[in-house]
Amino acid sequence: MVVLVDIGNSNIVIARYNQRIEKITRFNTDRNKSTNEYMRLFRGLFDDVKHIVISSVVPELNKVFRLISEEYDIPVMFVGPGVKTGVKIKIDNPKELGTDIVCDAAGAYKQYGDSVIVIDMGTATTVTLSVNKVIKGVSISAGLVTQKNALIGRASQLSQFEFIVPKKAIGTNTIDSLNCGLLLGHGYIIKGIVNQIKEENNLDIPVIITGGASIFMREMLPSEFIFEPDLLIKGLIEIYHKNMK
Repeated sequence: MVVLVDIGNSNIVIARYNQRIEKITRFNTDRNKSTNEYMRLFRGLFDDVKHIVISSVVPELNKVFRLISEEYDIPVMFVGPGVKTGVKIKIDNPKELGTDIVCDAAGAYKQYGDSVIVIDMGTATTVTLSVNKVIKGVSISAGLVTQKNALIGRASQLSQFEFIVPKKAIGTNTIDSLNCGLLLGHGYIIKGIVNQIKEENNLDIPVIITGGASIFMREMLPSEFIFEPDLLIKGLIEIYHKNMK
């Protein structure tokens, strides 16, 4: 049994894997929780485990998982320099690239080919171009939920609401209007960036969309976009196998 961990800014995703993904559990990311609190929260998830493989974009939580691996006496591998990923990076400073983007790419190459566009909708929405297993660049914007929370936090007359797919481009009440602006607006951002990437690079390649907020966007995006909610976890599986050979 292998435990695969995605430590993101908004959520921690933990998957148990034994030839197939057996269980995926999601938790809110809380930088203020102690190691003991996390260990209670994760009780049972690290039982009978031989390896832990982690992608983390929250460095302050890495220590928590190192201590958990020591407590359970399980070898842990953080995706980063020195780890085989099958992903080449050709940007100005490769060290700036988040391991989540690398893992997404590794998962996408396995299932959809060597040249892909991957959209990851989390705290940020990233659009990444890979050509022949080389990451060429990334577009980063504020994520859908981040935009929603920022707007509510700054506007005193707005309160929390649920995302509902809008039927028209404009709403006739506050909730509908917010859904029009946020969901339709984010959809147009994504479609516009993807179309420009394809035009600039003269490419017609698969577009894969993943991340926690992607569930709100299925009806907002073209039918040919491939929704793959567990892409990063599948990338961790590929990276694990590459490093166990």
